[in-house]
Amino acid sequence: MNQMLNLEDYQHLVGQTLHSPWLVLDQARINAFADATLDHQFIHTDPQKAAQTPFQGTIAHGLLTLSLLPYFSQQTLPKLKGLKMGINYGYNKIRFLSPVASGSSLRAKILIQSFSPLNESQYQLVTQVTIEIQGQEKPALVAEWINLFIA
Repeated sequence: MNQMLNLEDYQHLVGQTLHSPWLVLDQARINAFADATLDHQFIHTDPQKAAQTPFQGTIAHGLLTLSLLPYFSQQTLPKLKGLKMGINYGYNKIRFLSPVASGSSLRAKILIQSFSPLNESQYQLVTQVTIEIQGQEKPALVAEWINLFIA
């Protein structure tokens, strides 16, 4: 989403749910994440061994799915006019609910819970992000995410 909103309009987003575009989480991305994090557990990187597990194939690292939240956010949330930078301030809660099979399509459902001024130039955005797996009822993860905006 390339929409730019002023402060007042951004505050009107509270309570709204926005959806990102779908993203395919392929084996190449899973392998790259394994290389970056040095987590080469076979369930993520060895399709033949992983086929012998209850998952019947490789699955993405839960932290890989979580690490996609900034991408989904950038694709989905409007920009704040006058924003100098946004900072990932952390999470209140994260739950990994379903494994993500290699080749799955994911998207974020972002509920804007609050957008509050902290002072004249800083604002806190709290969202509930649900990562949906196309064709499945149960999501991959749900996180309450806090971002700090500096105007």
